[in-house]
Amino acid sequence: MSLLESAIKKASSVITEINEKVPAIEKASSMMMDKVTANVPMYVQIKGMHFFQKVKRRVIKNAPFPEFVERPLPDVSTLKLEDIDVSNPFLYKQHLWQSYFKRLREESPVHYQKNSPFGAFWSITRYEDIMFVDKNHELFSAEPFIMIGNTPDGLDLETFIAMDPPKHDVQRQAVQDVVAPKNLKELEGLIRSRTQEVLDSLPLDKPFDWVQNVSVELTARMLATLLDFPYEKRHKLVYWSDLAAGTSESNGGKNNDIDEIYIGVADMVKHFSQLWYEKKSQKDAGAAMGFDMISMLIANKDTEDLIHRPMEFLGNLALLIIGGNDTTRNSMTGGVYALSLFPNEFTKLKNNPSVIPNMVSEIIRWQTPLAYMRRIAKVDVELNDQTIKKGDKVVMWYASGNRDEQHFEQANDFIIDRKNARSHMSFGFGIHRCMGNRLAELQLRILWEELLARFDTIEVLSEPEIVQSNFVRGYAKMMVKLTAKA
Repeated sequence: MSLLESAIKKASSVITEINEKVPAIEKASSMMMDKVTANVPMYVQIKGMHFFQKVKRRVIKNAPFPEFVERPLPDVSTLKLEDIDVSNPFLYKQHLWQSYFKRLREESPVHYQKNSPFGAFWSITRYEDIMFVDKNHELFSAEPFIMIGNTPDGLDLETFIAMDPPKHDVQRQAVQDVVAPKNLKELEGLIRSRTQEVLDSLPLDKPFDWVQNVSVELTARMLATLLDFPYEKRHKLVYWSDLAAGTSESNGGKNNDIDEIYIGVADMVKHFSQLWYEKKSQKDAGAAMGFDMISMLIANKDTEDLIHRPMEFLGNLALLIIGGNDTTRNSMTGGVYALSLFPNEFTKLKNNPSVIPNMVSEIIRWQTPLAYMRRIAKVDVELNDQTIKKGDKVVMWYASGNRDEQHFEQANDFIIDRKNARSHMSFGFGIHRCMGNRLAELQLRILWEELLARFDTIEVLSEPEIVQSNFVRGYAKMMVKLTAKA
């Protein structure tokens, strides 16, 4: 008998015993994990979980979450109301999302879909209803996850965005000073110099991919700064973000390879654990702590032991990376794309650059980089003549709320001087409102100030490639050509 066969046989026996003695095993497992987390490096724990999941799949022969295969979606007018499923990850790629959400807003603003691949859920699609759900955390829980599906098997990460008070408030407070106004003022010069460096390296009058050369590059540089991560390895941060935010089980993304996910997670944990211990040693030696997020977590008494809580440590770092990556990165691309679709707005912008701050809000509204957030009803709730039962999954579709004609006139148009652009819901509302909203706005404002100083035109050469996801409204590729300002 081979070693692997022997391991599988033993694992099968253990799993059978677990099923028979769940309460006792859970208690013993919890005690053992406490000892393990204190003595075994976290990346080794992740590798151990990975091995266990591989053995488990061999023993139980459970199929992985199915990959999504793209097929042409029907016109929404041909569907029965109960058959409309806005969780389809190809809705944005096929440019059908606006018509699907418009019909729901008009005919069923609180809509129940019972047969989606992600389980049953309620869709909240009107602006005012979304505000109601988002602001009432006493009625709707953010736990345990903000995406419509579930985490990959064995990776039940804990993040403060998916926590309720008081735990949410404690962990958010530990890192929010990194984006406080004083710190942003100090960061502004660095953001501008790095933006100038990237833009000055771009080719003129030649096609290139805006996503990789501008959006991804600027985002990677900013993330490395916020986390004080090794600058030469900054593109790892983008890769880890894409890996965590694009799983098929969570939101219909392309990532369905559990081995790649675990290998990526182990690599992320190894790097951040090393960074954590380096900064912890500096603190113990009496050195002043910096204003990066890792230093702030170590300096706060409520999170100084986060390294010993693997799922929270990993979850919150993943959250900070995804939050700093997707919103800004896809808005950087979305703004260029929007101006190509509405060229008169680009002319208006060049004639009046002072409108840039308002245009930034309009970009974030029009793009809505993260399409939704999910909640779980804590009690039975009546909303728009529908009864949402305790325990039901509720999805607030920000992408729909930002196109609600009852709140935004000409909601599908991109209007850089729109009067109520700042009332967009892309950052959420209430206690979970995006912590880094001002940083995202600062990055976008500087980008457009520097673009206008250098280039006369930004020509989008073909339709951009849209990311496969029902969560991230993002771009995989967009070819452009620049001409210099005279």
